[in-house]
Amino acid sequence: MAPELTEMDMPSSDLPRLPRGLSLLAGTLPLMPVSLALTRLTRDLSARHPGIRARLGSFADRRFLLDLEDLPVVLLLEPGGDRPRVRACRRGREPGHDARIRGPVSAFLGMLHGRLDGDALFFSRDLVVEGDTEAVLALRNAIDDAEIDLSEEAGHLTGLAAPAVRGALGLAERLTGVALSRGLEAGA
Repeated sequence: MAPELTEMDMPSSDLPRLPRGLSLLAGTLPLMPVSLALTRLTRDLSARHPGIRARLGSFADRRFLLDLEDLPVVLLLEPGGDRPRVRACRRGREPGHDARIRGPVSAFLGMLHGRLDGDALFFSRDLVVEGDTEAVLALRNAIDDAEIDLSEEAGHLTGLAAPAVRGALGLAERLTGVALSRGLEAGA
């Protein structure tokens, strides 16, 4: 009997994609509120995990374009300084950047949560890097060390609504197969 495969062992073709309807819905969202929400999350993450900025070192001032293939937007991450920010931009109107990381949302979130191996994602070309690869490696290592859990981070931002938010994220994770937490299920 063959051993059961873990998420780390799954071939790249098994990476889930966001449902098309969700991607279309995301395309209708106004970019300014999305940018503000992601910037707030990034600043909260930076405050709760100060080692990220320290681990980035001289690469903290780099601009990273996160090219999420299954969304109609790209995200510009500027982690440096005291006020990190994220800006959502329409595809085709990408701002200047030092490095681009392209791949499906599930690859980014799987790597963020430690459920997929970053090296394997890069070698399989599920995530493709262009530009300053040293900066991308520093960012990946900083994120790995922080052991971020977006479900927990969203809970911290939402206060009393945290149990409902974590429950909704757990349901979304089960329905889409996209890792939204570090555990096997949100809240695990």
